[in-house]
Amino acid sequence: MKFNRTSFLNTHRDAWVEVNLDCIEHNILEFKKYLKKDAKLFAVVKADAYGHGAVMIAPVLLASGVDFLGVSSIDEGLQLRENDITAPILVLGAVPVWSFDRAAQNNISVSVFSDEHIEACRQTYEKLKIKPKVHVKIDTGMNRIGVRPDRAVEFIQKIQQSDFINLEGIFTHFATAETKELALRQYEKFHNVVQSVDTEGLLIHCCNTAAVISYKDFDYNMARVGIGIYGLQPDLPVGIPAPDLKPAMSLKGRITNIHTAPKDEGVSYSHTFETQKTTKIATIPVGYADGVFRGLSNKIYGIINGKKVKQIGNITMDQMMFDITDCNAQEGDIITLIGKDGNEEIRIDEWAKILNTIHYELTCALRVRLPRVYTR
Repeated sequence: MKFNRTSFLNTHRDAWVEVNLDCIEHNILEFKKYLKKDAKLFAVVKADAYGHGAVMIAPVLLASGVDFLGVSSIDEGLQLRENDITAPILVLGAVPVWSFDRAAQNNISVSVFSDEHIEACRQTYEKLKIKPKVHVKIDTGMNRIGVRPDRAVEFIQKIQQSDFINLEGIFTHFATAETKELALRQYEKFHNVVQSVDTEGLLIHCCNTAAVISYKDFDYNMARVGIGIYGLQPDLPVGIPAPDLKPAMSLKGRITNIHTAPKDEGVSYSHTFETQKTTKIATIPVGYADGVFRGLSNKIYGIINGKKVKQIGNITMDQMMFDITDCNAQEGDIITLIGKDGNEEIRIDEWAKILNTIHYELTCALRVRLPRVYTR
Protein backbone atom coordinates (compact mmCIF):
# COMPACT_ATOMS: atom_id res chain seq x y z
CA MET A 1 0.00 0.00 0.00
CA LYS A 2 2.74 2.46 0.85
CA PHE A 3 4.20 2.14 -2.64
CA ASN A 4 1.11 2.87 -4.68
CA ARG A 5 -1.03 5.20 -2.59
CA THR A 6 -1.72 8.69 -3.87
CA SER A 7 -1.26 11.42 -1.27
CA PHE A 8 -3.46 14.50 -1.11
CA LEU A 9 -0.43 16.41 0.17
CA ASN A 10 1.85 18.50 -2.00
CA THR A 11 4.84 17.13 -0.13
CA HIS A 12 7.17 14.19 0.02
CA ARG A 13 6.73 13.67 3.76
CA ASP A 14 4.38 11.22 5.40
CA ALA A 15 3.67 13.64 8.26
CA TRP A 16 1.69 16.87 8.34
CA VAL A 17 -0.34 19.40 10.34
CA GLU A 18 -3.98 19.82 9.38
CA VAL A 19 -5.81 23.08 10.06
CA ASN A 20 -9.60 23.12 9.86
CA LEU A 21 -10.69 26.54 8.61
CA ASP A 22 -14.30 25.93 9.64
CA CYS A 23 -13.09 25.79 13.24
CA ILE A 24 -11.30 29.13 12.83
CA GLU A 25 -14.48 30.75 11.50
CA HIS A 26 -16.54 29.24 14.30
CA ASN A 27 -14.18 30.56 16.96
CA ILE A 28 -14.18 34.09 15.52
CA LEU A 29 -17.97 34.17 15.57
CA GLU A 30 -17.92 32.89 19.14
CA PHE A 31 -15.66 35.74 20.27
CA LYS A 32 -17.70 38.37 18.47
CA LYS A 33 -20.55 37.49 20.85
CA TYR A 34 -18.49 38.92 23.72
CA LEU A 35 -17.78 42.30 22.10
CA LYS A 36 -19.67 45.50 22.64
CA LYS A 37 -21.59 46.86 19.70
CA ASP A 38 -19.28 48.34 17.04
CA ALA A 39 -16.12 47.18 18.87
CA LYS A 40 -13.36 45.99 16.57
CA LEU A 41 -11.82 42.54 16.77
CA PHE A 42 -8.04 42.29 16.69
CA ALA A 43 -6.62 38.85 15.81
CA VAL A 44 -3.12 37.94 16.91
CA VAL A 45 -1.30 36.01 14.17
CA LYS A 46 2.24 36.24 15.53
CA ALA A 47 4.54 33.20 15.52
CA ASP A 48 3.02 32.12 12.20
CA ALA A 49 -0.47 32.25 13.73
CA TYR A 50 0.66 30.15 16.71
CA GLY A 51 1.91 27.51 14.30
CA HIS A 52 -1.25 27.42 12.18
CA GLY A 53 0.14 29.41 9.23
CA ALA A 54 -0.43 33.17 9.24
CA VAL A 55 -0.55 33.69 5.48
CA MET A 56 -3.31 31.11 5.02
CA ILE A 57 -5.19 31.98 8.20
CA ALA A 58 -5.29 35.76 7.75
CA PRO A 59 -7.77 35.87 4.83
CA VAL A 60 -10.11 33.54 6.72
CA LEU A 61 -9.93 35.77 9.79
CA LEU A 62 -10.66 38.89 7.79
CA ALA A 63 -13.55 37.24 5.95
CA SER A 64 -14.96 36.19 9.32
CA GLY A 65 -15.09 39.74 10.66
CA VAL A 66 -11.62 40.48 12.04
CA ASP A 67 -10.60 44.14 11.68
CA PHE A 68 -6.92 44.22 12.72
CA LEU A 69 -4.01 41.77 12.71
CA GLY A 70 -1.24 41.58 15.30
CA VAL A 71 2.31 40.35 14.70
CA SER A 72 5.48 40.29 16.78
CA SER A 73 7.97 41.79 14.32
CA ILE A 74 8.26 43.84 11.16
CA ASP A 75 9.31 40.72 9.28
CA GLU A 76 6.06 38.96 10.22
CA GLY A 77 4.11 41.99 9.01
CA LEU A 78 6.05 42.11 5.75
CA GLN A 79 5.32 38.44 5.12
CA LEU A 80 1.60 39.25 5.22
CA ARG A 81 2.01 42.31 3.00
CA GLU A 82 4.03 40.28 0.47
CA ASN A 83 1.10 37.89 0.30
CA ASP A 84 -1.41 40.64 -0.50
CA ILE A 85 -2.82 41.05 3.02
CA THR A 86 -3.84 44.73 3.06
CA ALA A 87 -5.63 44.83 6.42
CA PRO A 88 -4.31 46.99 9.27
CA ILE A 89 -1.34 45.36 11.01
CA LEU A 90 0.24 46.24 14.37
CA VAL A 91 3.62 45.01 15.57
CA LEU A 92 2.95 44.19 19.21
CA GLY A 93 6.61 43.79 20.14
CA ALA A 94 9.46 46.28 20.31
CA VAL A 95 10.53 47.50 16.87
CA PRO A 96 14.17 48.49 16.19
CA VAL A 97 14.33 52.20 15.42
CA TRP A 98 16.21 51.52 12.18
CA SER A 99 13.19 49.60 10.85
CA PHE A 100 10.59 52.35 11.33
CA ASP A 101 11.14 53.36 7.68
CA ARG A 102 10.23 49.90 6.44
CA ALA A 103 7.14 49.79 8.62
CA ALA A 104 5.92 53.16 7.33
CA GLN A 105 6.57 52.21 3.71
CA ASN A 106 4.43 49.11 4.13
CA ASN A 107 1.62 50.68 6.18
CA ILE A 108 2.49 48.64 9.27
CA SER A 109 1.76 50.20 12.66
CA VAL A 110 4.35 49.97 15.42
CA SER A 111 4.27 49.99 19.21
CA VAL A 112 6.02 52.96 20.79
CA PHE A 113 6.97 53.69 24.38
CA SER A 114 10.16 55.77 24.45
CA ASP A 115 11.50 59.15 23.34
CA GLU A 116 13.85 57.25 21.04
CA HIS A 117 10.78 55.96 19.21
CA ILE A 118 9.41 59.49 18.81
CA GLU A 119 12.73 60.59 17.33
CA ALA A 120 12.70 57.61 14.95
CA CYS A 121 9.23 58.68 13.79
CA ARG A 122 10.51 62.21 13.16
CA GLN A 123 13.42 60.94 11.09
CA THR A 124 11.18 58.60 9.12
CA TYR A 125 8.80 61.44 8.29
CA GLU A 126 11.61 63.75 7.21
CA LYS A 127 13.01 61.04 4.97
CA LEU A 128 9.82 59.57 3.46
CA LYS A 129 7.15 62.21 4.10
CA ILE A 130 5.07 59.39 5.61
CA LYS A 131 3.74 59.70 9.15
CA PRO A 132 4.45 56.42 10.95
CA LYS A 133 1.33 54.84 12.44
CA VAL A 134 1.81 54.07 16.12
CA HIS A 135 0.06 52.61 19.14
CA VAL A 136 1.37 53.66 22.54
CA LYS A 137 2.11 50.63 24.71
CA ILE A 138 1.57 51.17 28.45
CA ASP A 139 3.22 48.81 30.91
CA THR A 140 0.63 48.30 33.64
CA GLY A 141 2.24 45.28 35.25
CA MET A 142 3.71 42.93 32.67
CA ASN A 143 7.17 44.47 33.17
CA ARG A 144 8.17 43.58 29.64
CA ILE A 145 7.92 46.63 27.37
CA GLY A 146 5.92 49.85 27.54
CA VAL A 147 5.86 53.29 29.08
CA ARG A 148 5.07 53.31 32.80
CA PRO A 149 1.66 54.73 33.80
CA ASP A 150 3.19 57.66 35.68
CA ARG A 151 4.86 58.82 32.45
CA ALA A 152 2.20 57.70 30.01
CA VAL A 153 0.00 60.82 29.92
CA GLU A 154 2.94 63.12 29.24
CA PHE A 155 4.26 60.69 26.60
CA ILE A 156 0.92 60.42 24.79
CA GLN A 157 0.44 64.17 24.80
CA LYS A 158 3.93 64.64 23.38
CA ILE A 159 3.01 62.36 20.49
CA GLN A 160 -0.31 64.12 19.96
CA GLN A 161 1.51 67.44 19.72
CA SER A 162 3.89 66.09 17.08
CA ASP A 163 2.97 66.71 13.46
CA PHE A 164 5.04 63.79 12.15
CA ILE A 165 3.25 60.88 13.86
CA ASN A 166 -0.11 59.26 13.18
CA LEU A 167 -1.31 58.10 16.62
CA GLU A 168 -3.76 55.24 16.02
CA GLY A 169 -4.21 53.75 19.45
CA ILE A 170 -3.27 53.14 23.07
CA PHE A 171 -3.02 49.69 24.64
CA THR A 172 -1.75 47.50 27.43
CA HIS A 173 -1.47 43.78 28.06
CA PHE A 174 -2.68 41.74 31.02
CA ALA A 175 -0.14 39.54 32.77
CA THR A 176 -2.76 37.97 35.04
CA ALA A 177 -6.09 37.90 33.22
CA GLU A 178 -6.95 34.65 34.99
CA THR A 179 -6.88 36.41 38.39
CA LYS A 180 -9.58 39.07 38.68
CA GLU A 181 -8.03 41.06 41.52
CA LEU A 182 -4.68 41.41 39.74
CA ALA A 183 -6.27 42.07 36.35
CA LEU A 184 -8.38 44.82 37.93
CA ARG A 185 -5.24 46.56 39.20
CA GLN A 186 -3.79 46.63 35.73
CA TYR A 187 -7.07 47.79 34.24
CA GLU A 188 -7.36 50.66 36.70
CA LYS A 189 -3.85 51.88 35.88
CA PHE A 190 -4.67 51.78 32.18
CA HIS A 191 -8.08 53.37 32.63
CA ASN A 192 -6.61 56.26 34.63
CA VAL A 193 -4.24 57.06 31.77
CA VAL A 194 -6.93 56.77 29.10
CA GLN A 195 -9.24 59.04 31.09
CA SER A 196 -6.51 61.70 31.25
CA VAL A 197 -5.88 62.10 27.52
CA ASP A 198 -7.90 62.94 24.42
CA THR A 199 -8.87 59.59 22.91
CA GLU A 200 -11.16 60.83 20.14
CA GLY A 201 -10.58 58.73 17.04
CA LEU A 202 -8.17 56.39 18.79
CA LEU A 203 -8.32 52.62 19.16
CA ILE A 204 -8.17 51.70 22.84
CA HIS A 205 -7.47 48.05 23.61
CA CYS A 206 -6.46 46.04 26.64
CA CYS A 207 -8.36 42.74 26.62
CA ASN A 208 -6.63 39.54 25.53
CA THR A 209 -8.39 36.21 24.98
CA ALA A 210 -9.06 35.48 28.65
CA ALA A 211 -10.06 39.06 29.42
CA VAL A 212 -12.50 39.24 26.50
CA ILE A 213 -14.29 36.24 27.97
CA SER A 214 -14.06 37.26 31.62
CA TYR A 215 -14.36 41.05 31.89
CA LYS A 216 -16.93 42.66 29.65
CA ASP A 217 -16.64 45.90 31.62
CA PHE A 218 -12.96 46.16 30.66
CA ASP A 219 -13.65 46.35 26.95
CA TYR A 220 -12.99 49.52 24.97
CA ASN A 221 -13.44 49.89 21.20
CA MET A 222 -11.12 47.03 20.24
CA ALA A 223 -10.28 43.65 21.78
CA ARG A 224 -7.33 41.39 21.02
CA VAL A 225 -7.83 37.65 20.72
CA GLY A 226 -4.93 35.25 20.35
CA ILE A 227 -4.92 31.58 21.28
CA GLY A 228 -8.71 31.37 21.46
CA ILE A 229 -8.95 31.95 17.70
CA TYR A 230 -7.31 28.60 17.19
CA GLY A 231 -9.68 26.80 19.53
CA LEU A 232 -7.50 26.49 22.62
CA GLN A 233 -8.97 27.55 25.93
CA PRO A 234 -7.19 30.21 28.01
CA ASP A 235 -6.87 30.09 31.79
CA LEU A 236 -9.99 31.77 33.19
CA PRO A 237 -10.98 33.08 36.62
CA VAL A 238 -12.87 30.65 38.83
CA GLY A 239 -16.53 30.56 37.93
CA ILE A 240 -16.21 31.94 34.40
CA PRO A 241 -17.70 29.48 31.88
CA ALA A 242 -15.47 28.58 28.95
CA PRO A 243 -16.66 29.52 25.47
CA ASP A 244 -17.54 26.94 22.84
CA LEU A 245 -14.24 26.76 20.99
CA LYS A 246 -13.16 24.18 18.42
CA PRO A 247 -9.45 23.26 18.14
CA ALA A 248 -8.37 23.83 14.56
CA MET A 249 -5.08 21.92 14.53
CA SER A 250 -4.44 18.22 14.05
CA LEU A 251 -1.10 16.40 13.71
CA LYS A 252 -0.89 13.21 11.68
CA GLY A 253 1.65 10.77 10.28
CA ARG A 254 1.52 7.70 8.05
CA ILE A 255 2.99 4.41 9.14
CA THR A 256 6.24 3.89 7.25
CA ASN A 257 7.19 0.54 8.74
CA ILE A 258 5.62 -2.30 10.74
CA HIS A 259 7.61 -5.10 12.30
CA THR A 260 7.33 -7.54 15.19
CA ALA A 261 9.72 -7.55 18.16
CA PRO A 262 9.99 -10.53 20.54
CA LYS A 263 9.54 -10.32 24.30
CA ASP A 264 12.24 -8.56 26.36
CA GLU A 265 13.61 -6.39 23.57
CA GLY A 266 14.31 -2.67 23.97
CA VAL A 267 12.83 -0.01 21.73
CA SER A 268 14.60 3.16 20.52
CA TYR A 269 17.58 4.97 22.07
CA SER A 270 18.56 3.91 25.61
CA HIS A 271 15.87 1.21 25.57
CA THR A 272 13.55 3.19 27.83
CA PHE A 273 10.80 0.79 26.79
CA GLU A 274 11.12 -2.99 26.81
CA THR A 275 8.56 -5.33 25.30
CA GLN A 276 6.64 -7.48 27.78
CA LYS A 277 5.43 -9.83 25.05
CA THR A 278 5.71 -10.27 21.32
CA THR A 279 4.92 -6.75 20.11
CA LYS A 280 3.90 -5.33 16.74
CA ILE A 281 5.58 -1.95 16.31
CA ALA A 282 4.65 0.84 13.87
CA THR A 283 6.96 3.73 13.00
CA ILE A 284 5.86 7.17 11.77
CA PRO A 285 8.16 9.97 10.51
CA VAL A 286 7.56 12.54 13.25
CA GLY A 287 10.10 13.43 15.92
CA TYR A 288 11.43 16.09 18.23
CA ALA A 289 12.86 18.08 15.31
CA ASP A 290 9.23 18.54 14.27
CA GLY A 291 8.28 19.84 17.72
CA VAL A 292 7.09 16.65 19.41
CA PHE A 293 9.37 16.95 22.41
CA ARG A 294 11.47 14.03 23.66
CA GLY A 295 9.99 14.54 27.13
CA LEU A 296 6.74 13.08 25.82
CA SER A 297 8.40 9.71 25.20
CA ASN A 298 6.44 6.72 26.54
CA LYS A 299 3.72 9.09 27.83
CA ILE A 300 1.50 9.85 24.86
CA TYR A 301 -0.87 8.02 22.54
CA GLY A 302 -1.88 8.09 18.92
CA ILE A 303 -5.16 7.07 17.31
CA ILE A 304 -5.34 4.62 14.44
CA ASN A 305 -8.62 3.57 12.87
CA GLY A 306 -10.49 4.99 15.86
CA LYS A 307 -8.40 3.15 18.47
CA LYS A 308 -5.78 4.61 20.83
CA VAL A 309 -2.29 3.12 20.68
CA LYS A 310 0.63 3.84 23.00
CA GLN A 311 3.81 5.54 21.88
CA ILE A 312 6.82 3.46 22.96
CA GLY A 313 10.53 4.17 23.31
CA ASN A 314 12.33 7.49 23.17
CA ILE A 315 11.03 9.87 20.52
CA THR A 316 13.91 10.40 18.11
CA MET A 317 14.78 13.41 15.98
CA ASP A 318 12.67 12.37 13.01
CA GLN A 319 10.68 9.26 14.02
CA MET A 320 8.69 7.60 16.80
CA MET A 321 7.21 4.19 17.42
CA PHE A 322 3.84 2.84 18.59
CA ASP A 323 2.62 -0.47 19.96
CA ILE A 324 -0.04 -1.61 17.48
CA THR A 325 -0.19 -5.23 18.65
CA ASP A 326 -3.94 -5.13 19.08
CA CYS A 327 -4.66 -3.17 15.90
CA ASN A 328 -5.44 -4.27 12.38
CA ALA A 329 -3.10 -1.80 10.71
CA GLN A 330 -0.84 -1.73 7.70
CA GLU A 331 1.88 0.48 6.28
CA GLY A 332 0.41 3.68 4.91
CA ASP A 333 -2.32 3.93 7.54
CA ILE A 334 -2.59 7.24 9.40
CA ILE A 335 -1.84 7.69 13.08
CA THR A 336 -3.37 10.84 14.58
CA LEU A 337 -1.21 12.38 17.29
CA ILE A 338 -3.37 15.46 17.90
CA GLY A 339 -7.00 15.63 16.87
CA LYS A 340 -9.95 13.28 16.34
CA ASP A 341 -10.29 9.88 14.74
CA GLY A 342 -13.66 8.21 15.13
CA ASN A 343 -14.86 8.57 18.71
CA GLU A 344 -11.39 9.16 20.10
CA GLU A 345 -9.67 12.53 20.51
CA ILE A 346 -6.27 13.66 21.74
CA ARG A 347 -5.91 17.33 22.65
CA ILE A 348 -2.66 19.22 22.77
CA ASP A 349 -3.60 20.27 26.31
CA GLU A 350 -2.80 16.68 27.32
CA TRP A 351 0.77 17.08 26.06
CA ALA A 352 1.08 20.44 27.81
CA LYS A 353 0.07 18.87 31.11
CA ILE A 354 2.70 16.15 30.73
CA LEU A 355 5.40 18.73 30.03
CA ASN A 356 4.14 21.21 32.65
CA THR A 357 3.79 23.95 30.06
CA ILE A 358 1.08 25.76 28.08
CA HIS A 359 -0.63 24.49 24.96
CA TYR A 360 0.39 27.34 22.69
CA GLU A 361 4.07 26.73 23.35
CA LEU A 362 3.49 23.35 21.75
CA THR A 363 1.49 24.58 18.74
CA CYS A 364 4.25 27.10 18.04
CA ALA A 365 6.86 24.34 18.35
CA LEU A 366 5.44 22.22 15.54
CA ARG A 367 8.10 23.00 12.99
CA VAL A 368 7.86 24.53 9.56
CA ARG A 369 9.15 21.31 8.00
CA LEU A 370 5.76 19.77 8.82
CA PRO A 371 3.57 20.75 5.84
CA ARG A 372 0.32 22.57 6.64
CA VAL A 373 -2.82 21.19 5.03
CA TYR A 374 -5.99 23.31 5.17
CA THR A 375 -9.40 21.66 5.27
CA ARG A 376 -13.04 22.57 5.70
